[in-house]
Amino acid sequence: MNPELSVVMPCLNEAETLAVCIKKAQGFFERENVNGEVVIADNGSTDGSQEIAENLNVRVIHVSEKGYGNALIGGITAAKGRYVMMGDADDSYDFSNMMPYLEKLREGYDLVMGNRFKGGIEKGAMPFLHKYLGNPVLSFIGRLFFKSKIGDFHCGLRGFSKDAFKRMELKTTGMEFASEMIVKASLKKMNIAEVPTTLSPDGRSRPPHLNTWRDGWRHLRFLVLYSPKWLFYYPGFLLFLFGLITSALLIYKPITIDSVTFDVHTLLFTSVSLLIGFQFILFYGLTKVFTVENGLLPKSDMYDRQFKFINLEKGLIVGAVLIILGVVLSFLAYNYWQEINFGDITNSSTLRLVIPAVTTMLLGVQVILFSLFFSILGLKR
Repeated sequence: MNPELSVVMPCLNEAETLAVCIKKAQGFFERENVNGEVVIADNGSTDGSQEIAENLNVRVIHVSEKGYGNALIGGITAAKGRYVMMGDADDSYDFSNMMPYLEKLREGYDLVMGNRFKGGIEKGAMPFLHKYLGNPVLSFIGRLFFKSKIGDFHCGLRGFSKDAFKRMELKTTGMEFASEMIVKASLKKMNIAEVPTTLSPDGRSRPPHLNTWRDGWRHLRFLVLYSPKWLFYYPGFLLFLFGLITSALLIYKPITIDSVTFDVHTLLFTSVSLLIGFQFILFYGLTKVFTVENGLLPKSDMYDRQFKFINLEKGLIVGAVLIILGVVLSFLAYNYWQEINFGDITNSSTLRLVIPAVTTMLLGVQVILFSLFFSILGLKR
């Protein structure tokens, strides 16, 4: 019979602490009467870690592709249990106390996360920057971007069902694998629970594999790239709204604040803000289509509705109207220039026509190009 629980430990030269972790997990199985197995996902150890694991009668899965994520994907894929617990083999997590996780999994939760800030972090177990800057900031960004309630995004001890792991379709190969698991589970509306867990000092004498700045950046980069709404839409909407309002006011008349007058020269910059913001919004739309159609982000009801609302024909019409409006404004400015016999234009009212004319024509071209590319990306449908 297949075991109920598989404990997967990624391993890269963990000879000092591997046996302790394995024995704690095996002791847990025996004490709690759990049908379980330990799987060591070895990522190329050269210190005899494989022999230590084999002598303790556990399965060793050799994963040749380097990386924390690669090792875990290899080990979890090979696991035979209905549920999987993953944790580092450095003796910082207590594999003898996995019952709170297993109970939640038995209740039907897809993913059960540990929270070290609720369970307790022993002195020297977590570097100062990780404890007070890295983990809190990245966890806050994760909660904000993906509407998750998880308080500790990077706790290494976590449990999940094998079925949930398959549905997550995890792809990252490095340390950001930990963030991807929560992000995918949140986006796919899986049931997620959190239990307090303790973190002890690393039992190894050598430095950890984790690199503070490199791996912190990889986590942040993943969170941002997987949230096109925060990366493109919100900044773009703010720029577009600011540019639209200020441009409309400056087209109507100059604005004087104290002794400073904002006129057509400022209008140039506000129009640029409008164009850049609009470009961000369009890029959000294109990124959303690409990520959904290629299976990187889940499809929503709103996504299907946007294809009914936005199509090539509507885009071509709106773009053409904007271009025509720009041409009309340009013609009006040309008539004024003709009235002064094509001489030097000193009246700023002409620029109040020229700048909106150029802006609307550029907006029209952007809309047409967006509509064409949007339709190309949606050809799979």
